[in-house]
Amino acid sequence: MHDPFIGTWTLNPAKSQFDVNHRPSEATMRWELDADGAYVMNAEGTSDKGERVVERPQRLVPDGQPYSVPDFPGLRAITGRPQTNATRAEVRREDGTIAGEGTYVVADDGRSMSATTAGFDTQLRRFEMRTVWDLLTPNS
Repeated sequence: MHDPFIGTWTLNPAKSQFDVNHRPSEATMRWELDADGAYVMNAEGTSDKGERVVERPQRLVPDGQPYSVPDFPGLRAITGRPQTNATRAEVRREDGTIAGEGTYVVADDGRSMSATTAGFDTQLRRFEMRTVWDLLTPNS
């Protein structure tokens, strides 16, 4: 079965709305499936200052169950798949409040993905972004 998320995506800055503290000049995001059927998302890019940025890989298990976030005690990740072309992920604190969230939707033609993400960066600054990604390389 074809999964619309699997592949390498490249950021389309012209169609994206960035947070004032997070303005990448370019980026790629790779979605793969691991042996257990969970998504593994890797993202990297270049900041507006020309600095290379590599995000920590994210493991998204789209079954609606909470999973501990490695290296972040007290945080639980919950991922669901409300539609075939949509994935919603949340990271919640022990008190139930949201520390980060993202909704990823692949267009019907499978050639672009929109992502709405919000949370706190490593400097504890709140951010919100709406980004558009173009499919660079599909994985079979």
